[in-house]
Amino acid sequence: MKKSIQFIVITAPSGSGKTTIVRNLLEKIPELEFSISATTRDKRPHETHGKDYYFISIPEFEKAIENDEFLEWEEVYPGKFYGTLKSEIERIHKNQKLAALDIDVQGSFNLKKKFENQLVSFFIKAPSLEVLRQRLMDRGTDSPNDIEMRLAKAQFELQFENRFDFIIINDNLQNAVNQIINKLKEIGLIK
Repeated sequence: MKKSIQFIVITAPSGSGKTTIVRNLLEKIPELEFSISATTRDKRPHETHGKDYYFISIPEFEKAIENDEFLEWEEVYPGKFYGTLKSEIERIHKNQKLAALDIDVQGSFNLKKKFENQLVSFFIKAPSLEVLRQRLMDRGTDSPNDIEMRLAKAQFELQFENRFDFIIINDNLQNAVNQIINKLKEIGLIK
């Protein structure tokens, strides 16, 4: 493993499949460990606190910001904050693993500014906005207004895809996962 790289960042517009891709990568790459993000959004029925996210209140999140506990954080949607806790990264590095971050596009920019030579970034995108719309509808967790808000944000985020190290089109989950694994092997981060 290259000593300077400490993070693998997987970012994407909402609904592009980044979380599913990260889960698959974690099963296949023993060098990786998932960095659990903190969020103020409501927990979805299939999610577990401390496994999928640390679900905290807005006042708790604000206190963590004041105490400089985040590596990066962002208000991704109005009243919905997400962030990477420094303590999470420290935990992963103590285990001598690479941190796998599943974060939004703006959070990825913030990390790249601070840690440009310490991370490798992958921008995941759906084959089209219509496919993205269908994925958001199929997951059944968002209202029609939320879906439209996420699609508008996705259109904005897609403008920045070329700022990331690698762009992966998620038209087939296994192909997308294999492309990332192959890139990580090419740059010498995994065997």
